Amino acid sequence: MIKKSKLFGNKTRVTFSLPPEVEVPPGPVSVVGTFNDWEPGLHELKQRKDGTRTVSVPLTAGDHTFRYLATGGVWLDDEQADAVGPHGSELRI
Repeated sequence: MIKKSKLFGNKTRVTFSLPPEVEVPPGPVSVVGTFNDWEPGLHELKQRKDGTRTVSVPLTAGDHTFRYLATGGVWLDDEQADAVGPHGSELRI
């Protein structure tokens, strides 16, 4: 699930979330994409008490592509994104 909250200027806070029912290998999960040069670990999702994993990232206006990267090189797309293309999930801010 993705939640967008408008900030001041051309920024939007995007909260990336993986619900507990999404099967993810044990270990860290990062959201990687065009906004962080696909660098794992920069935006690591934190596990919440309800089992959901989330991270919030301020993004500038524009189109962004991203995926979740789990331990062991497991890639996940977000079906709640604006679209899912051949290079991953797509967001329009």
